[in-house]
Amino acid sequence: MLRRDKINYYLDIADAIGRRSTCLHESYGAIIVKDDIIIATGYSGAPRGRKNCTDLGYCRREKNNAPSGQRIELCRAVHAEANAIIAAARKDCLGATMYLAAKGDQLSTGDVCCAICRRLIINSGIKTVIVRSNDAEYTVTDVDAEWVSEDDTLN
Repeated sequence: MLRRDKINYYLDIADAIGRRSTCLHESYGAIIVKDDIIIATGYSGAPRGRKNCTDLGYCRREKNNAPSGQRIELCRAVHAEANAIIAAARKDCLGATMYLAAKGDQLSTGDVCCAICRRLIINSGIKTVIVRSNDAEYTVTDVDAEWVSEDDTLN
């Protein structure tokens, strides 16, 4: 029996966490890992105490025909990345890796994180973001090199 490589092991865990997501539009799971220790986890869902899209039975963004990446303010969900960062102490995030996976057929096709989550990741001190592309493949983003030094989309 072949042993699963470490990156896909963590992506499998992020995938399992994403199955708790209550967002009808995009169901992601995220984990923050440092020195082979899981620091925090998060999945997409409404803020604590608020009704989830799964409870309401509809997605406000889809109901309003919001184009992909636009009208984010209509979304009830806190993104998986943000929920993981909220659950972690910054000192534990410094130099850590975030693993991100989407539920089912929503696997990433190259997009990594929205601009808001990028800002949160940069400020948290996370060094690397790894996003599942399919069951065995993934993309790796060096946060400093690609989002801080070279990315001017955050202005």
